[in-house]
Amino acid sequence: MKNIHKFFLFFSAIVFSSLPAFAEQEEIEMADQLRSSGKIYIVVAVLLIILIGLIIFMIQIDRKVSRLEKKNQNNS
Repeated sequence: MKNIHKFFLFFSAIVFSSLPAFAEQEEIEMADQLRSSGKIYIVVAVLLIILIGLIIFMIQIDRKVSRLEKKNQNNS
């Protein structure tokens, strides 16, 4: 479980450190079109669903590995 916390801390540090670089860019036509038609919210929702799915999957894998490690230690 400690590894997941370290991963989230590392991931959030990377994301938040790169935000100023994106803010300095000029407006992008595709983004303007997506905002004006309201489709940007669909794109953001899909990305959030994928990210949440990956996080849940990683947590499940971590729990299974921890369970196997404990079982392996008890058998040794």
